[in-house]
Amino acid sequence: MHSAAKTFTPEMLQLKNTRTIVLNSGDPEEKRQEIREYFQATWELDERLFDPLESDAVFTMRADPLRHPLIFYYGHTAAFYVNKLILAGILTERINPRFESMFAVGVDEMSWDDLNEAHYDWPTVSEVQNFRDRVRAAVLEIIATLPLQLPITWDNPFWAILMGIEHARIHLETSSVLIRQLPLQHLRPHPLWQICQEWAEAPANELLPVPAGLVRLGKEKSHPLYGWDNEFGSHEEQVEGFKASRYLVSNGEYLEFVEDHGYQTRKWWTEEGWSWRQFRESRQPIFWISENDQWYLRTMLEKIEMPWNWPVEVNYLEAKAFCNWKSAQLGLQLRLSTEAEYHRLRDHADLPDQPYWDKAPGNINLEYYASSCPVDRFTTSGFSDVIGNVWQWTEMPIAGFPGFEVHPYYDDFSTPTFDTRHNLFKGGSWISTGNLATRDARYAFRRHFFQHAGFRYIESPAAVVIPNITYETDELVSQYCEFGYGEEYFGVPQFNRSCVERVMAMYGERPRTRALDLGCATGRATFELARYFEQVTGLDFSARFIRIGTQLKEEGFVHYTRIEEGEIISYHEKNLAQFGLAETRERVEFFQADASNLLARYSGYDLVLAANLIDRLYDPAKFLHTISERIRPGGLLVLTSPYTWLPEHTEKSRWLGGYRKDGEPVFTLDGLKVILAAHFTLATEPCDIPFVLRETRRKFQHTLAEMTIWQRKA
Repeated sequence: MHSAAKTFTPEMLQLKNTRTIVLNSGDPEEKRQEIREYFQATWELDERLFDPLESDAVFTMRADPLRHPLIFYYGHTAAFYVNKLILAGILTERINPRFESMFAVGVDEMSWDDLNEAHYDWPTVSEVQNFRDRVRAAVLEIIATLPLQLPITWDNPFWAILMGIEHARIHLETSSVLIRQLPLQHLRPHPLWQICQEWAEAPANELLPVPAGLVRLGKEKSHPLYGWDNEFGSHEEQVEGFKASRYLVSNGEYLEFVEDHGYQTRKWWTEEGWSWRQFRESRQPIFWISENDQWYLRTMLEKIEMPWNWPVEVNYLEAKAFCNWKSAQLGLQLRLSTEAEYHRLRDHADLPDQPYWDKAPGNINLEYYASSCPVDRFTTSGFSDVIGNVWQWTEMPIAGFPGFEVHPYYDDFSTPTFDTRHNLFKGGSWISTGNLATRDARYAFRRHFFQHAGFRYIESPAAVVIPNITYETDELVSQYCEFGYGEEYFGVPQFNRSCVERVMAMYGERPRTRALDLGCATGRATFELARYFEQVTGLDFSARFIRIGTQLKEEGFVHYTRIEEGEIISYHEKNLAQFGLAETRERVEFFQADASNLLARYSGYDLVLAANLIDRLYDPAKFLHTISERIRPGGLLVLTSPYTWLPEHTEKSRWLGGYRKDGEPVFTLDGLKVILAAHFTLATEPCDIPFVLRETRRKFQHTLAEMTIWQRKA
């Protein structure tokens, strides 16, 4: 039994009946207590989810080859608080730097996700539990002492606390799916996670009309509930009338597709879907079990006789194949809904929103079961399970609404999914709580991923219009695409190329095995270094940037927009071949990482480049004190920076220069010499590298970065 497990008490059932917090009304001190209770309930639920694991050894078992073992997620939700509170400037000291690095980046099967088990020496469960206990105490202290003013909006320091709470509730759901994929012999029943005991034959489904109407999506910054960045903005859409299935597709209805050899019939599947089906060799939904000509269902902790009237749980690719098959059976054009069509159905049902309902109008928010339930158990306006039971896949890849902005505390929550490969699902599941159970929730997964997700089908004359999101439109990322791969302005050579050429001109006969590009942004210097080194790793704190370098590595090109004037934009395609970099692709790799808290495996480099990085770090001195551990004796550390010290990036007390001490000016180069003297010598005189950052066709930043090259002492 792992050390977090507790004896079950009836009071624990109250953990399952909590609601997200209204943030714009009430007394501040009462709101503080409400946030404290919400945090405590969330933390307890997170720990109780792992109670069914029979031993500590189960924590390091791999339930899904595309995800980390559960020990990662047990540490991840705690590390998230620390990392975000440090980023927000609320917490100034780390609790366990090793854990906060190891457990920092979740896995969504992005190309920069690191699933190589050889890179991880997982700690014991008791060590992680100790870390969690310390984090819990630290967060409770912050909740008790941090000044609180209402309303709490996304620029309020308390937003970082709520971000941690709602993030943990996301992982209740994702971790429960992983537990559901573990062998049953390693799990034990738990009274907090009791499943529905009702099942029978599936009801006959039918199509019912949904009237036309205007749908308004997106919310303003003044919205009373917490939200992720992709929920903000504004979108209106006039939805034509359509017909929707009365019920979610049940196991019984889906069985017809399975028995008609749907998994063996190519014509029902999209190209992506058929490739996945062949790769997985799937013949039925992942949670179905066939034994001795009998069907069973795997729930989170049990194997039960197949409940034919529960909703089927499949990925988008399976749902789409079923719709194509069902269309042929009925002679209709059936498909999944769009996001707007789903909301038109929800508006038609006139359902209350969480946290404002008295009792959940669906199997959601953990208010009923720790499993699905019959598809006809909750009915409103003729339709069942408009919310809850299982998520409902849509046809729509996720994208930001007009007015979308990235939240500075979590800049890679949404934008890495704006890639046409992540489809929205709506409505929530039985374990969707907090923000996940609200009307405005917008979550998306890769189309072949499994969650507690199913679908309903619709018939509509309207064509599905997929928004054009294949061009990078994130303004900052687009600027850095242009900075790395765009035109040269005012006769100033390309900055990254200039940096690498300047270094290699003095490099001499030093080894050229491995190089590290820290703060690599969109990766131009990473590729340039790969002209000279056998292997180059690019690391950046932001997945918004990493995904550009990754796309260039995988596909050789990138599309992005460029602001010309006001709302006028132009479209650009760049490829590595035009820069003579096509041959470098096999020698580079990209990962997301915090330069001030790197994993131990990022070491043994002949050269480390940190271009325009140090004045953007929250603790640049710590970075410089530890960077010698990453570099081989005789290797080089290359720093460039315009030394633009700003308190929003680095507390003034941590600036390396740009201030006066005892009345005398202290410049950053002086600070660098003091800190680096123990392990480095200055290999050559500092020099200036100019660069131009384009904002619009008539606005540019022309800057001089000082380059210093340091050789590590033997």
